[in-house]
Amino acid sequence: LDRLGVRLRHRTHRHAPLWHQRHPPLLRKRRAVFETILIFWPMAFLDTYPFLRQVKSPITTEQLSPLDPRCNVVQFDSPLTEADHIKLAEFLRAYPETPLRIYGHYSKRLPNLSFLKHYPFLSGFQVDVYLLESTEGIECLPDTLGFFGFGQTKSKKLSLGFLRRFRRLNDIYLESHTKDIEVISSLSSLEQLTMRSITLPDLKLLLPLKNLWSLDIKLGGTKDLQLLPQIGGLKHLELWMIKGLQDIDAIGKTTTLQNLFLQALKNVTTLPSFRNLRSFRRVTLDTMKGLTDLSPIADAPALEQLLVVAANQFQPDDFKSFIDHSTLKSAMIGLGSIRKNEQAQQLLGLPKCNGFKSKFIYN
Repeated sequence: LDRLGVRLRHRTHRHAPLWHQRHPPLLRKRRAVFETILIFWPMAFLDTYPFLRQVKSPITTEQLSPLDPRCNVVQFDSPLTEADHIKLAEFLRAYPETPLRIYGHYSKRLPNLSFLKHYPFLSGFQVDVYLLESTEGIECLPDTLGFFGFGQTKSKKLSLGFLRRFRRLNDIYLESHTKDIEVISSLSSLEQLTMRSITLPDLKLLLPLKNLWSLDIKLGGTKDLQLLPQIGGLKHLELWMIKGLQDIDAIGKTTTLQNLFLQALKNVTTLPSFRNLRSFRRVTLDTMKGLTDLSPIADAPALEQLLVVAANQFQPDDFKSFIDHSTLKSAMIGLGSIRKNEQAQQLLGLPKCNGFKSKFIYN
């Protein structure tokens, strides 16, 4: 799973639905990769190319064969020699838009990122090494860096201050890092932001991000979402397992929203009306056990896709408010039994949408 940039939602991996955390750069853009793995488990692990290219020392000619256009990342999980880095860098120069990812290095400390001196041309870089001790070397990346991912580390002292230099960043993934997190406010080009295991008192630091259209908040304890409507022009919002979160009324005032994903928010018991969300077209509710009424979603005037899964508390009749919705085109309903699922689908009279595989196109 780590090889694929995948984390099961529950940290202990117990009792968790098989649902991936969209972990850029790979799976945010190739969501179908993980879904294929679920279908063909475990055989899919035998060959994950063409979606990613795994390299290891000593790097061979075979490992440096031309990349498939669908390849989203080149990555390694164990130390490479100086000669390996020279070979890999020369190869990657022909693919400047393909991100490089370092992960794993299990039980091996990584003193710094000095190897980045070989990659001054990268457009995207992600580090997921728990025993990383220093970000020294990050300055070797170009000012034009577009994507940066920073996974959890054992050290809590690593500062995010270095991000200030990368003014063209449009996509960031951060896990657990909060030291100097206020630097995020200065990244005016930022369009997509994922924060995992990060707790903020509110969303004030995101207000200067006028270009931000995609926001994912996973884990952590950020409970005050009142500023959501004032952040950029949010089209995509994902909230997952946020400790203590109860009030999501701000979603109903975020009029630019087009796609909403809510999962495992056990303290959320009511939904706001979606009446004012005139561009809203898709909603996914997964394991939202506290909800008892879905009718506020039916107020969305342009709703096209309805996905409600792991919703054993509902009965087919609870979907009556969606009957004859003028714009609703498809639905995916999971109520804990095949019989209930089929009854709900028949009640709606809609085709089954292509589940989580369906690509959503933002206006």
